Amino acid sequence: MKRFGQLIGLRPERLEEYKRYHAAVWPEILGALRKAEIRNYSIFHFDGKLFAYFEYHGPEAEFAERMRELARAPRMREWWDVMDPMQAPVEGRDPGGWWANMEEVFHTE
Repeated sequence: MKRFGQLIGLRPERLEEYKRYHAAVWPEILGALRKAEIRNYSIFHFDGKLFAYFEYHGPEAEFAERMRELARAPRMREWWDVMDPMQAPVEGRDPGGWWANMEEVFHTE
C-alpha cells in the first residue's frame, strides 16, 4: 500500500459549491476509485487550499496504468470538467500535473 498527499488551491467563491458536489459524489466516480484500488480518500480544506490524502492498494507496477484507467472511467472527464474551474493548481507541481504531489516525511500507526 502506498500513501499519497496532494495539494491544490481552491477558488474561494467556489468553496460551498465544491462541498456540495463532494457531499454527493457521483456513484460512477466512487466505483472507478474502488476499481483503481484507491481507498481511504479524504479531502481537507484550509485557507483556500485543498489537501487530499488517499491510499493505493494495488500492485506498485500497475499504478500508472490504474491511474490511466481511472482517467478513462465513465463520467470521470465530466466530473473533472466540473471540478477543474473551482481549483487553482499551485506552483511547484510536476510538469503537466494538476494536483501537487507531496513527499511523505513521517508516518506512524
